[in-house]
Amino acid sequence: MARTLVAFHAHPDDEAVLTAGTMARATAEGHRVVLVIATDGGRAQADIDDARLGERRLGEARESARALGVARIEYLGYADSGMDPRADPVPAGRTTFVRASVAEAAHKLAAILHEETADVLLSYDRNGGYGHPDHIRAHEVAATAAHLARTPRVLQATAPRDTLCRALNLLAAVHCLPPGLDRSSYDRAYSARSEITHRISVCRYAGQKRASLRAHASQTALHGGADRTLATFLRIPRPLYDIVFGQEWFIDPDHQGPVSHDVFEGLP
Repeated sequence: MARTLVAFHAHPDDEAVLTAGTMARATAEGHRVVLVIATDGGRAQADIDDARLGERRLGEARESARALGVARIEYLGYADSGMDPRADPVPAGRTTFVRASVAEAAHKLAAILHEETADVLLSYDRNGGYGHPDHIRAHEVAATAAHLARTPRVLQATAPRDTLCRALNLLAAVHCLPPGLDRSSYDRAYSARSEITHRISVCRYAGQKRASLRAHASQTALHGGADRTLATFLRIPRPLYDIVFGQEWFIDPDHQGPVSHDVFEGLP
C-alpha cells in the first residue's frame, strides 16, 4: 500500500543530514515523499558574501529533493532565526521562525498535511538535535500541526548520542574535525539510545544521501575557506561513509514494543 511521508525541516540541508536516506528509501518503495522547509537558511555561515543566500539555499534544497525523488517541496516563508536570535537583528519585513507563533506556523504545516493526507510526519526530537532554536521550534510546530491534521504518526529525527560520539571520535582519528565544531557539545545533543523507537537501514540509499549533501554547496565552507561539517562528511571514503550514514533514527512517543525498522509499520 502506497503511503505519504512528509519531512518537515527547519533549514535547507537539514533534510540531507537527518532524513535523506529514509526519504530516498520511501520513494524507492513506491511511497509519496513531500519536503517542507520552514526557513530559507539565510543566516547560515558560508564562504560567500551574498545578500540572496536564502534564495540560493532554497535552490539547493530543490536540487537535493530531486536527488531523493521528492514529489513536492514547500517553503513556509520564514526567515532563518540564527543560532542566537536575541543577538541578530530581525530582517526587514520578515518574520524569523522563532518569533512566529507556533499556532500560525502549525496551521501552515497542517494545511499541507491535510492536503497530502499524510501518514507519517518527520520532524525533530525535543532537543532540536544539536539545539538550534529553529530545530526546537520545528519540534513544537510539528506536534501541533500533526494534532490539527490528525496525522497518524510523528517521528522525531534524532541520533543515539553514544553512536554519534563514537563516529565523531573515528572521524577525528582519520580526518580533522571542522573548525568551530565543539566535540564535547555532542555529549548533550540528540537522544539517549533507550529513547529511540525506529532504526531505519538506509545503506542502499547512501549514494542518494551523498548527492543530497552535495547539493548544498554553499554550506561546505566558512568565511576564509575553512571546511564546515558538511564538507568533512563529503570527503569520507565511501565504505566508511556507508557505515557512518547507513542508518537513521527516530522517536515515536506513542510507540510500544521492540524497535521498528520501517517508518510505516503498524499504520492502519
